Amino acid sequence: MAERSWFYAADGKQQGPNSDAQLRDLVARGTVRADTLVWSEGMAGWQKAGEIPGLMPAGSAPMTMTGGAASGGQISADFSTFGLFGRFLLNFIGSALVIPAPWVAHIMYSWMIERVRVPGRPNLSFTGKPLDIWYVFMIIGAMFWAGLVNEYLTYLLIPVQAFFYWMIIRWVVSNIAADGRPMGLSFQGSVWGYIGWYVFLFVSMISIIGWAWVTSAWLRWMCRNIAGTRREVVFNGSGWGILWRNVVFVLSCIPLIPIPWTMAWLVRWYMSQFAVVERTA
Repeated sequence: MAERSWFYAADGKQQGPNSDAQLRDLVARGTVRADTLVWSEGMAGWQKAGEIPGLMPAGSAPMTMTGGAASGGQISADFSTFGLFGRFLLNFIGSALVIPAPWVAHIMYSWMIERVRVPGRPNLSFTGKPLDIWYVFMIIGAMFWAGLVNEYLTYLLIPVQAFFYWMIIRWVVSNIAADGRPMGLSFQGSVWGYIGWYVFLFVSMISIIGWAWVTSAWLRWMCRNIAGTRREVVFNGSGWGILWRNVVFVLSCIPLIPIPWTMAWLVRWYMSQFAVVERTA
């Protein structure tokens, strides 16, 4: 395609102009998806990006519907830079204050889930309530302060932290809805399996880089344990992809200013590595 300016629709607004290279970068980050409306000079009207030859990578074309659901496709997220950073910051402060922890966590999860795009599952929302497992968030906040008081407690509490994070994952997954109807999902991973992976991740940090491959394998294990859907959730990110992107993010924290942008870049990449595919068994 000749060099030209592109516009795309997001959050009900026209975004752009963007060059060919900028648009392809937006595609790679998951900001522009196969079903995103785009327009450029010479086009008769707005079209879905997946309908424009050569614009989307292979496998990103609009999904055909079978049995009332798309056969598969990449998951993406429309996380705005400062919207994401602001909610992460709010969640961190609220958790540190302990009492507000359930409410700030609910704000973050609701905002993020509403912006996740899953092929065949429109208008995701979060139906959980702040007081469903309020004690879990407050205990996690209290453990944060316990670790600051005594660093040895940080290591002793690792399995306990894992148990409570396992409870949060089960709560979040079971409260995802699409088009206002519960999706009926559940997380079937055992508590001992989750604790094992959590501890393994901490141990792998001794190798400096091994934690990235452990993270990749752990995310695949969690995906395999999401039940309640005819399709399977998979994670395609590699250990190397996780490693170098997290290194870039950590380095960006040194001058502070780039943090909101690199955080959004990193989280969008993680989301783009998840996909839904037909179950093979």
